[in-house]
Amino acid sequence: MASSADKKLGLLALTGMVVGSMIGAGIFSLPRTFGGATGVVGAIIAWIIAGAGMYTLARVFQSLAERKPDLDAGVFAYAKAGFGNYLGFLSAFGYWIGSCIGNVSYWVLIKSTLGAFFPVFGDGNTVLAIAAASIGIWLFHFMILRGVQQAAFINAVVTVAKIIPILAFIIILIFSFKFDLFRANLWGDLGGGGGGGSLFQQVRMTMLVTVFVFLGIEGASVYSRYASKRSHVGIATLIGFVAALALMVLVTLLPYAVLAQPEIAGLRQPSMAGVLSAVVGPWGAVFVSVGLLISVLGAYLAWSLICAEVLFAASKNEDMPRAFGRENRNGVPATALWLTNVIVQILVISTYWSNDAFALMLSLTSAMSLIPYFLVAAFGFMLAKRGETYEDGVGRNRDLAVAAIAALYTAFMIYAGGMKFVLLSALLYAPGSALYYWGRRELGRKLFTGFELAVFIVAWIGCIAAVIGLLRGWITI
Repeated sequence: MASSADKKLGLLALTGMVVGSMIGAGIFSLPRTFGGATGVVGAIIAWIIAGAGMYTLARVFQSLAERKPDLDAGVFAYAKAGFGNYLGFLSAFGYWIGSCIGNVSYWVLIKSTLGAFFPVFGDGNTVLAIAAASIGIWLFHFMILRGVQQAAFINAVVTVAKIIPILAFIIILIFSFKFDLFRANLWGDLGGGGGGGSLFQQVRMTMLVTVFVFLGIEGASVYSRYASKRSHVGIATLIGFVAALALMVLVTLLPYAVLAQPEIAGLRQPSMAGVLSAVVGPWGAVFVSVGLLISVLGAYLAWSLICAEVLFAASKNEDMPRAFGRENRNGVPATALWLTNVIVQILVISTYWSNDAFALMLSLTSAMSLIPYFLVAAFGFMLAKRGETYEDGVGRNRDLAVAAIAALYTAFMIYAGGMKFVLLSALLYAPGSALYYWGRRELGRKLFTGFELAVFIVAWIGCIAAVIGLLRGWITI
């Protein structure tokens, strides 16, 4: 029988996990998202903020991987070590359910992309589209059940395949670069339905999408128990981050050199297809659409692996019910994978009644992921402040500053997303605590400390407020 300890991933595979997780649906929507909000200057400022914030978060992951090698589940393990059992559970649950929602957004985008060529798929929520997505969900499910190493290999192949169309897009736009047009778009032309407002307001409009496209930065950390060398975890995180950031900045800025900003803002999604079509003709839209399908399917594979791994690791660490800690003969956390895909299947079916499922799930995925990210940054700050693992003092002040910036950045992102998504997050967190109760009862342990009880009460207050807001129309989805 294969054991998880036998499955080792090298630096290339771990880096592929990071890039494969980050380069998904979001990058193909960047031109219109930024074009509808701001010009070149605003876009550069947005990426400086997002890049600096996420870089500090990547450095926190790298530092924690080196200084706390015993915490080999990544995101949720750090939250538990810093803030106790219940917040560790909430981090694991929130990260897991947010990832499930993100996986649904992938299927919605796949179906709507196909709908542009095959009308039977409509906007991605017809009966046939849902049936096709359902087949895809379970094909991936049974492939992953055959083994993590096989799935990681396929992810690496898909990562290379999906990068090719993105690189081709960038190269073609570089050779089509028009300096006069780029200069005219520096500040943008936001009249007639554009973002408008101050530069700060324009930049803020892009913040949630920058969070979404960076999701997956912790991919190597989540899979640290499979790493052949612990040092590879931090290195893979930084390499993957830099590579993905470079691609996303280029995809955002180069369209300003081939189209006027109002034209970019008016493109349909995936807007990369419209940009390339305007430069080289209709075949450009087909080329990008094929690249999008490969990219999204690859990202879906990576996130399916991460979803199951989070539940499995939380169970092994006694923060989830024991059932999720069971592996099949291939070393795959089968029960966790089954629950993940059952939830994804239910949510995919629910898109039949949704008007704009992709936009909602993109924003909610970002909001759910920001809370675990904030707890990781806060734990890194606490570790450096206490001087734990810094016996010689080397690097302590640097890590303290980096973790502080990462914590402030993630807190600001939660604020920028708006109270609506904070309340919708509570709507998921509070009922999800039933799994925590189940796990603690199995172990015969105390449910809450005083602080944890206060957090539980606040979560339920937020949940009730969300329900009232939905019923009275204060919150719309």
